[in-house]
Amino acid sequence: MSRLFSDVEGDDGISGAQRRVAIIVMILGTGMTVLDGSIVNVALPIIARDLHVVPSAAVWIANAYILAGAMTMVAFASLGDVIGFRRLYMGGIFLFTLSSLGCALSESLTTLNILRFIQGIGAAAAMSIGPALYRNIFPTRLLGSALGINAMVVASSLAAGPAIGGAMLSVLSWPWLFAVNVPIGILTLTLARRVLPSDRGRGGKFDVAGAVLSALALAAIVLAVDGLSRHDSLFNELVLAIVALIAVVLFIFRQKRAPAPLLPLDIFSSIRFSMAVATSLCSFVGQGIAFIALPFLFQGAYSFSPLMSAALFTPWPVAIVITAPIAGRLADRYPAALLSTCGLAVYTIGLVLLACLGPHPSVMDILWRAFICGLGFGFFQSPNNREMMTNAPRSRSGTASGVLAIARTFGQSLGAAMVAIALTAASSHLASTLSASPDSSVNITSPINSALIDASAVHLSLWIAASATLLATIISALRIRHGRENNTKM
Repeated sequence: MSRLFSDVEGDDGISGAQRRVAIIVMILGTGMTVLDGSIVNVALPIIARDLHVVPSAAVWIANAYILAGAMTMVAFASLGDVIGFRRLYMGGIFLFTLSSLGCALSESLTTLNILRFIQGIGAAAAMSIGPALYRNIFPTRLLGSALGINAMVVASSLAAGPAIGGAMLSVLSWPWLFAVNVPIGILTLTLARRVLPSDRGRGGKFDVAGAVLSALALAAIVLAVDGLSRHDSLFNELVLAIVALIAVVLFIFRQKRAPAPLLPLDIFSSIRFSMAVATSLCSFVGQGIAFIALPFLFQGAYSFSPLMSAALFTPWPVAIVITAPIAGRLADRYPAALLSTCGLAVYTIGLVLLACLGPHPSVMDILWRAFICGLGFGFFQSPNNREMMTNAPRSRSGTASGVLAIARTFGQSLGAAMVAIALTAASSHLASTLSASPDSSVNITSPINSALIDASAVHLSLWIAASATLLATIISALRIRHGRENNTKM
């Protein structure tokens, strides 16, 4: 760890002493905003009861936060380039902290949803340019190690959210889930003002039209994915798909002609960068599938309690916490594409092992397979993020950060939609099978048949997840060959 704060002649970034405090600022900000995306989920039934609304309406307390982030990620990544990453990060943390206080004081669902949306905007402002800030804080020789710590914080915060939320709710009321952000946010802002590197940005105009089109396209895609998971009508899904398609086409048209585009498309002229993005997207599809599907398997097919189901996930983030910093340090010395490919191969094997679980596995049998998944994912993520950031021009650091955040968000969203489709398909197949049965008393809603649906759908989903990560492995392996060809030409 001390290596991260060493000074070497010719280093870019800030001094080692400043880095010690800057890493605390980044950990606090990232941990707080990521944690808030999952910590509230466990409290939704309680909030619905206290605000006197139906549980289905309370779901938008979580969705508003996700939707706001998805809509604004690209815009904030570009805005960071214009006004400077330090200013945008601090503005995002300030907005997040203030809206957290508002959420804690909310007395109606409408007010809470509006403030959660604003909170999501603040989180997106800070998260979208996180990797770019790391690039300004740390010298290039230590960038992999720094991004490894970032990956560890994101993974552990995501995994710890439900457990921390449950622990807080056992002694406190739900408003404290939001109020706890206020002192953390104030501390983060105080330290950020002292140590974050000052950058004025490139200045110039901000592409407002591009921001509106990107927000419209991303919102339509997220709502369509959410609709798939809730089995919305085909007409609604079709309308959202058309809106998204038109907005995407107009956005690309705008970016090719705008004098200062929101998302400069020339960033994708780097094959290594584009491959890193595709690899990240496919890997997060696999993770999104697994994180949504496995609870159905654990609780529905295997009849584990919700608490035990959460415990069965523990090896996955624990393995990431262990391996992500190690992989980050190795990426500073060895080819990042090679390390990422090895990690993805292990990750794929872990998903295959989970897909091959029998009807009555032991707890230990599940735990070691989940650990292999986390081991591979942790070893892949830090080097891949380094590959993405270093293959984008420094002037495009904000854009690269935004693309990285979008790959993660939409990969996980697509994964969730695929699980919903698999559950629907499994339910339909079992219904047709039972309808053909001579025993007309057999009911699809019985616990036994529900368990059959869960098991069938989850195993199908996990095989799809393994296929997605296998595709990511192949794309990543092609980067190795491309890198060797470039070295040969040089």
